[in-house]
Amino acid sequence: MTAVAEPFAHPALFYRDEREYLAGVVPFVRAGLEAGEPVAVAVPGENLRLIEAGLGRDAAAVRLLDMREAGRNPGRIIPAVLCAFADEGAAGRRVRIVGEPVWAGRTPDEYPACAQHEALINTAFRGREVTILCPYDAVRLDERALADARATHPVVLARGSAAAGARSGTLAEQAGTPCAQAGTAYAPDRVLARCNEPLPVVREAVCFAFTAGTLSRARHVAAAEAARLGLAGTRLEDLALTAAELTTNSVVHGGGSGELRVWAAGGHVLCEVRDAGRLDDPLAGRRPAVRGQRGGRGLLLVNLVADLVRVHTGGRGTTVRCWFAH
Repeated sequence: MTAVAEPFAHPALFYRDEREYLAGVVPFVRAGLEAGEPVAVAVPGENLRLIEAGLGRDAAAVRLLDMREAGRNPGRIIPAVLCAFADEGAAGRRVRIVGEPVWAGRTPDEYPACAQHEALINTAFRGREVTILCPYDAVRLDERALADARATHPVVLARGSAAAGARSGTLAEQAGTPCAQAGTAYAPDRVLARCNEPLPVVREAVCFAFTAGTLSRARHVAAAEAARLGLAGTRLEDLALTAAELTTNSVVHGGGSGELRVWAAGGHVLCEVRDAGRLDDPLAGRRPAVRGQRGGRGLLLVNLVADLVRVHTGGRGTTVRCWFAH
Protein backbone atom coordinates (compact mmCIF):
# COMPACT_ATOMS: atom_id res chain seq x y z
CA MET A 1 0.00 0.00 0.00
CA THR A 2 1.35 3.42 -0.94
CA ALA A 3 1.50 5.91 1.92
CA VAL A 4 -0.42 9.14 1.41
CA ALA A 5 1.77 12.20 1.88
CA GLU A 6 0.69 14.61 4.60
CA PRO A 7 -0.59 17.72 2.78
CA PHE A 8 0.39 20.08 5.60
CA ALA A 9 3.98 21.32 5.54
CA HIS A 10 5.73 23.12 8.40
CA PRO A 11 9.42 23.72 7.62
CA ALA A 12 11.74 25.90 9.67
CA LEU A 13 14.25 28.17 7.93
CA PHE A 14 17.51 28.87 9.74
CA TYR A 15 19.11 32.10 8.52
CA ARG A 16 22.25 33.97 9.58
CA ASP A 17 21.83 37.40 8.02
CA GLU A 18 19.53 39.55 5.90
CA ARG A 19 20.84 38.04 2.67
CA GLU A 20 19.99 34.50 3.75
CA TYR A 21 16.66 35.66 5.14
CA LEU A 22 15.61 37.20 1.84
CA ALA A 23 17.08 34.32 -0.18
CA GLY A 24 14.87 31.92 1.75
CA VAL A 25 11.67 33.90 2.14
CA VAL A 26 11.27 35.93 -1.06
CA PRO A 27 11.52 32.99 -3.53
CA PHE A 28 9.19 30.99 -1.26
CA VAL A 29 6.61 33.76 -1.43
CA ARG A 30 6.99 34.27 -5.17
CA ALA A 31 6.67 30.54 -5.81
CA GLY A 32 3.35 30.61 -4.00
CA LEU A 33 2.12 33.57 -6.01
CA GLU A 34 3.16 31.90 -9.27
CA ALA A 35 1.21 28.79 -8.25
CA GLY A 36 -1.90 30.87 -7.59
CA GLU A 37 -1.75 30.29 -3.83
CA PRO A 38 -2.95 32.92 -1.35
CA VAL A 39 0.17 34.08 0.53
CA ALA A 40 0.55 35.82 3.87
CA VAL A 41 3.68 37.00 5.67
CA ALA A 42 3.53 37.52 9.44
CA VAL A 43 6.95 38.46 10.79
CA PRO A 44 8.38 41.17 13.09
CA GLY A 45 8.09 44.67 11.63
CA GLU A 46 11.77 45.14 10.77
CA ASN A 47 11.78 41.86 8.80
CA LEU A 48 8.41 42.67 7.25
CA ARG A 49 9.93 45.82 5.74
CA LEU A 50 12.85 43.81 4.34
CA ILE A 51 10.50 41.32 2.68
CA GLU A 52 8.23 44.04 1.33
CA ALA A 53 11.20 45.77 -0.28
CA GLY A 54 12.54 42.46 -1.61
CA LEU A 55 9.21 41.59 -3.21
CA GLY A 56 8.80 44.94 -4.92
CA ARG A 57 5.53 45.06 -6.85
CA ASP A 58 4.69 41.50 -5.77
CA ALA A 59 4.20 42.74 -2.21
CA ALA A 60 0.79 44.12 -3.21
CA ALA A 61 -0.46 40.54 -3.73
CA VAL A 62 0.61 39.38 -0.24
CA ARG A 63 -1.10 39.80 3.13
CA LEU A 64 1.53 41.52 5.29
CA LEU A 65 1.25 41.42 9.10
CA ASP A 66 3.58 42.66 11.82
CA MET A 67 3.94 39.68 14.16
CA ARG A 68 5.00 41.94 17.03
CA GLU A 69 1.41 43.19 17.05
CA ALA A 70 -0.64 40.33 15.58
CA GLY A 71 1.27 37.68 17.52
CA ARG A 72 2.47 39.39 20.66
CA ASN A 73 0.47 36.72 22.51
CA PRO A 74 1.60 33.43 20.91
CA GLY A 75 -1.72 31.85 21.91
CA ARG A 76 -3.47 34.20 19.50
CA ILE A 77 -1.44 33.28 16.40
CA ILE A 78 -3.17 30.03 15.38
CA PRO A 79 -6.77 31.30 15.58
CA ALA A 80 -6.35 34.97 14.70
CA VAL A 81 -3.45 34.91 12.21
CA LEU A 82 -2.84 31.49 10.65
CA CYS A 83 -6.33 29.97 10.65
CA ALA A 84 -7.95 33.31 9.89
CA PHE A 85 -5.92 33.60 6.68
CA ALA A 86 -6.01 29.91 5.74
CA ASP A 87 -9.78 29.67 6.19
CA GLU A 88 -10.33 32.82 4.16
CA GLY A 89 -8.05 31.80 1.30
CA ALA A 90 -8.86 28.08 1.07
CA ALA A 91 -11.54 27.31 -1.59
CA GLY A 92 -9.62 24.28 -2.85
CA ARG A 93 -6.27 26.05 -3.10
CA ARG A 94 -3.11 25.48 -1.09
CA VAL A 95 -2.38 28.38 1.24
CA ARG A 96 1.16 29.56 1.90
CA ILE A 97 2.25 31.49 5.01
CA VAL A 98 5.51 32.80 6.41
CA GLY A 99 5.22 33.01 10.18
CA GLU A 100 8.01 34.15 12.53
CA PRO A 101 6.74 33.88 16.13
CA VAL A 102 10.18 33.54 17.76
CA TRP A 103 12.62 36.42 17.66
CA ALA A 104 15.50 37.71 19.76
CA GLY A 105 13.96 39.80 22.52
CA ARG A 106 11.06 37.52 23.38
CA THR A 107 10.95 37.49 27.19
CA PRO A 108 11.46 34.39 29.37
CA ASP A 109 7.73 34.54 30.14
CA GLU A 110 6.82 34.65 26.44
CA TYR A 111 9.20 32.01 25.13
CA PRO A 112 7.52 28.83 26.47
CA ALA A 113 4.24 30.00 24.92
CA CYS A 114 6.08 30.47 21.59
CA ALA A 115 7.50 26.94 21.69
CA GLN A 116 4.07 25.53 22.57
CA HIS A 117 2.58 27.43 19.65
CA GLU A 118 5.09 25.98 17.19
CA ALA A 119 4.43 22.45 18.47
CA LEU A 120 0.65 22.87 18.27
CA ILE A 121 0.70 24.13 14.67
CA ASN A 122 1.35 20.55 13.61
CA THR A 123 -1.87 19.34 15.23
CA ALA A 124 -3.96 22.35 14.30
CA PHE A 125 -3.24 22.05 10.56
CA ARG A 126 -2.81 18.31 10.12
CA GLY A 127 -4.46 17.18 6.90
CA ARG A 128 -4.85 20.69 5.47
CA GLU A 129 -3.42 22.06 2.21
CA VAL A 130 -1.29 24.64 3.99
CA THR A 131 2.44 25.42 4.07
CA ILE A 132 3.81 27.46 6.98
CA LEU A 133 7.47 28.45 6.76
CA CYS A 134 8.97 29.63 10.07
CA PRO A 135 12.24 31.61 9.91
CA TYR A 136 14.68 31.40 12.85
CA ASP A 137 17.63 33.74 13.37
CA ALA A 138 20.45 31.22 13.87
CA VAL A 139 22.83 33.93 15.13
CA ARG A 140 20.76 35.91 17.63
CA LEU A 141 18.58 33.14 19.04
CA ASP A 142 20.03 30.88 21.72
CA GLU A 143 20.59 27.16 21.28
CA ARG A 144 17.45 26.27 23.23
CA ALA A 145 15.28 28.09 20.68
CA LEU A 146 17.08 26.43 17.77
CA ALA A 147 16.79 23.00 19.38
CA ASP A 148 13.07 23.58 19.93
CA ALA A 149 12.74 24.64 16.28
CA ARG A 150 14.21 21.30 15.23
CA ALA A 151 11.84 19.51 17.60
CA THR A 152 8.70 21.30 16.41
CA HIS A 153 9.34 21.32 12.64
CA PRO A 154 9.44 18.10 10.57
CA VAL A 155 11.97 19.69 8.21
CA VAL A 156 14.68 22.29 8.85
CA LEU A 157 16.06 24.29 5.92
CA ALA A 158 19.54 25.72 6.39
CA ARG A 159 20.92 28.50 4.17
CA GLY A 160 18.17 30.68 2.79
CA SER A 161 18.19 29.48 -0.82
CA ALA A 162 16.80 26.06 0.15
CA ALA A 163 13.32 27.41 0.88
CA ALA A 164 12.79 28.31 -2.76
CA GLY A 165 12.62 24.59 -3.51
CA ALA A 166 9.36 24.23 -1.57
CA ARG A 167 7.26 25.01 -4.62
CA SER A 168 4.23 22.91 -3.82
CA GLY A 169 4.86 22.84 -0.08
CA THR A 170 4.90 19.04 0.33
CA LEU A 171 7.20 17.63 2.99
CA ALA A 172 8.69 15.19 0.49
CA GLU A 173 9.81 17.98 -1.82
CA GLN A 174 11.17 20.05 1.05
CA ALA A 175 13.15 17.12 2.42
CA GLY A 176 14.68 16.65 -1.03
CA THR A 177 15.97 20.19 -1.40
CA PRO A 178 19.64 21.05 -0.83
CA CYS A 179 20.48 21.74 2.82
CA ALA A 180 17.13 20.38 4.05
CA GLN A 181 17.44 18.24 7.15
CA ALA A 182 14.87 15.54 7.78
CA GLY A 183 13.38 15.96 11.23
CA THR A 184 15.45 13.42 13.17
CA ALA A 185 14.98 15.62 16.24
CA TYR A 186 11.26 16.10 15.58
CA ALA A 187 9.43 15.63 18.88
CA PRO A 188 6.67 18.27 19.35
CA ASP A 189 5.01 16.36 22.19
CA ARG A 190 8.23 16.53 24.18
CA VAL A 191 8.30 20.31 23.77
CA LEU A 192 4.66 20.58 24.85
CA ALA A 193 5.34 18.52 27.96
CA ARG A 194 8.40 20.57 28.92
CA CYS A 195 6.67 23.91 28.39
CA ASN A 196 3.71 22.84 30.54
CA GLU A 197 5.70 24.12 33.49
CA PRO A 198 4.23 25.03 36.90
CA LEU A 199 3.56 28.72 37.48
CA PRO A 200 4.64 29.56 41.05
CA VAL A 201 2.10 31.23 43.33
CA VAL A 202 2.71 34.97 43.68
CA ARG A 203 2.17 35.65 47.38
CA GLU A 204 2.00 39.45 47.14
CA ALA A 205 -1.00 39.28 44.78
CA VAL A 206 -4.52 40.18 45.85
CA CYS A 207 -6.29 36.82 46.16
CA PHE A 208 -10.02 36.04 46.05
CA ALA A 209 -11.46 32.55 46.49
CA PHE A 210 -14.62 32.24 44.42
CA THR A 211 -17.54 29.87 43.89
CA ALA A 212 -20.59 29.96 41.62
CA GLY A 213 -22.27 32.38 43.99
CA THR A 214 -19.43 34.91 43.97
CA LEU A 215 -18.54 35.16 40.27
CA SER A 216 -19.78 38.75 40.04
CA ARG A 217 -17.76 39.68 43.11
CA ALA A 218 -14.65 38.04 41.63
CA ARG A 219 -14.88 40.19 38.50
CA HIS A 220 -15.35 43.30 40.63
CA VAL A 221 -12.31 42.46 42.76
CA ALA A 222 -10.17 41.88 39.66
CA ALA A 223 -11.24 45.13 38.00
CA ALA A 224 -10.85 47.21 41.16
CA GLU A 225 -7.34 45.91 41.88
CA ALA A 226 -6.26 46.28 38.24
CA ALA A 227 -7.48 49.89 38.24
CA ARG A 228 -5.60 50.55 41.48
CA LEU A 229 -2.48 49.18 39.80
CA GLY A 230 -2.84 51.61 36.90
CA LEU A 231 -4.77 49.74 34.23
CA ALA A 232 -7.42 51.84 32.51
CA GLY A 233 -9.71 52.07 29.49
CA THR A 234 -9.86 49.15 27.08
CA ARG A 235 -7.08 47.27 28.84
CA LEU A 236 -9.02 47.37 32.10
CA GLU A 237 -12.13 46.13 30.29
CA ASP A 238 -10.10 43.31 28.74
CA LEU A 239 -8.79 42.22 32.13
CA ALA A 240 -12.29 42.31 33.61
CA LEU A 241 -13.56 40.17 30.71
CA THR A 242 -10.68 37.75 31.22
CA ALA A 243 -11.45 37.43 34.93
CA ALA A 244 -15.11 36.77 34.16
CA GLU A 245 -14.38 34.13 31.51
CA LEU A 246 -11.74 32.28 33.52
CA THR A 247 -13.68 32.20 36.78
CA THR A 248 -16.79 31.03 34.94
CA ASN A 249 -14.77 28.26 33.28
CA SER A 250 -13.52 27.19 36.69
CA VAL A 251 -17.04 26.95 38.07
CA VAL A 252 -18.35 25.05 35.03
CA HIS A 253 -15.35 22.85 34.20
CA GLY A 254 -12.87 23.14 37.08
CA GLY A 255 -14.68 21.73 40.07
CA GLY A 256 -17.02 24.59 40.91
CA SER A 257 -14.55 26.93 42.60
CA GLY A 258 -11.10 28.45 42.34
CA GLU A 259 -8.76 31.26 43.28
CA LEU A 260 -8.32 34.56 41.46
CA ARG A 261 -5.12 36.61 41.80
CA VAL A 262 -4.19 40.06 40.49
CA TRP A 263 -0.81 41.78 40.77
CA ALA A 264 1.62 44.02 38.88
CA ALA A 265 5.04 43.11 37.49
CA GLY A 266 7.34 44.37 34.74
CA GLY A 267 5.00 47.00 33.33
CA HIS A 268 2.03 44.64 33.23
CA VAL A 269 -0.96 43.85 35.38
CA LEU A 270 -1.42 40.10 35.70
CA CYS A 271 -4.64 38.20 36.27
CA GLU A 272 -4.50 34.54 37.22
CA VAL A 273 -7.10 31.87 37.97
CA ARG A 274 -6.38 28.50 39.58
CA ASP A 275 -8.81 25.62 39.97
CA ALA A 276 -8.88 21.87 40.48
CA GLY A 277 -9.75 20.96 36.89
CA ARG A 278 -7.51 19.50 34.21
CA LEU A 279 -7.30 20.90 30.69
CA ASP A 280 -6.98 17.85 28.45
CA ASP A 281 -7.18 19.63 25.07
CA PRO A 282 -3.86 21.35 24.24
CA LEU A 283 -5.60 23.36 21.49
CA ALA A 284 -8.24 24.76 23.83
CA GLY A 285 -8.47 28.50 23.22
CA ARG A 286 -6.53 28.23 19.94
CA ARG A 287 -9.29 27.07 17.61
CA PRO A 288 -11.25 29.76 15.77
CA ALA A 289 -14.87 30.05 16.80
CA VAL A 290 -17.24 28.18 14.52
CA ARG A 291 -20.17 30.13 13.17
CA GLY A 292 -23.22 29.43 15.32
CA GLN A 293 -21.10 27.93 18.10
CA ARG A 294 -22.64 28.29 21.54
CA GLY A 295 -20.25 28.32 24.45
CA GLY A 296 -16.67 27.10 24.50
CA ARG A 297 -15.22 30.47 23.54
CA GLY A 298 -13.97 31.63 26.93
CA LEU A 299 -10.29 30.75 26.60
CA LEU A 300 -10.28 31.87 22.96
CA LEU A 301 -11.56 35.31 24.01
CA VAL A 302 -8.86 35.47 26.66
CA ASN A 303 -6.16 34.68 24.07
CA LEU A 304 -7.54 37.36 21.77
CA VAL A 305 -7.47 40.18 24.33
CA ALA A 306 -4.47 39.40 26.57
CA ASP A 307 -0.87 40.35 25.75
CA LEU A 308 0.33 36.94 26.93
CA VAL A 309 -1.37 33.81 28.25
CA ARG A 310 0.44 30.99 30.02
CA VAL A 311 -1.26 27.78 31.08
CA HIS A 312 -0.17 24.96 33.34
CA THR A 313 -2.35 21.91 33.78
CA GLY A 314 -1.86 18.62 35.56
CA GLY A 315 -3.25 16.19 38.09
CA ARG A 316 -3.48 18.87 40.80
CA GLY A 317 -5.37 21.40 38.72
CA THR A 318 -4.99 24.14 36.14
CA THR A 319 -3.54 27.64 36.28
CA VAL A 320 -4.18 30.29 33.61
CA ARG A 321 -2.03 33.44 33.92
CA CYS A 322 -2.60 36.49 31.71
CA TRP A 323 -0.57 39.67 31.15
CA PHE A 324 -1.97 43.11 30.30
CA ALA A 325 0.38 45.97 29.43
CA HIS A 326 -0.28 49.42 30.92
